Amino acid sequence: MHIADGIVSGPVIGAGFAGMALLAAATMRNVEMDEIPKLSVAAAVFFVASFIHIPLVVASIHLILNGLVGVILGKRAFVAIMLGVILQSFFGFGGVTVIGVNAVMLGGGALLAYGVWQLRHYVSLPNKEVVFGALAGAFGIFFSGCVLALALVTTGEAFLVSAKLVIQYHLVLMVLEGAVTGACVGFLAKVKPDLLAGQRKVQAG
Repeated sequence: MHIADGIVSGPVIGAGFAGMALLAAATMRNVEMDEIPKLSVAAAVFFVASFIHIPLVVASIHLILNGLVGVILGKRAFVAIMLGVILQSFFGFGGVTVIGVNAVMLGGGALLAYGVWQLRHYVSLPNKEVVFGALAGAFGIFFSGCVLALALVTTGEAFLVSAKLVIQYHLVLMVLEGAVTGACVGFLAKVKPDLLAGQRKVQAG
């Protein structure tokens, strides 16, 4: 779901780089050295996921996992996604001129996913980590699809049909991403809950 070079207009490209700069500045503040390994691993997972293609009728789709990155890294997720997007551009996924647009599209979805994940603190449900992990994965990818569609529509009316197809495509991908993210989060919640972002510490006594 990466945008390639030569697709969107100059103003969209400029807005993408501006948005990337603002979000990077906001999410990179006060990064601690002990956060780097976790950030690097999450960036690698995001990078590798793009190479796993799943057949779908006459085409194929691939996992994005930006929602999972958001659940694991919290607000640092944007940094990991941005680094992944930059690296992916050198392997034919997206392009150099649209790094900003792709980073906002995918990294913004990761930040929304983290926001959805945090809502679990306000409800009492069995297996709520799995439920909100799945919702985070689904809404994270849908947000990215909406940004992609908006980028196409604002480039020109010729892309209106493509934008509609993008939304339909992401409705299918929402289900897949939600299922995978929910399963991963449920597993981590049992074996290594401290890897998940936004955990509330229980005070002794």
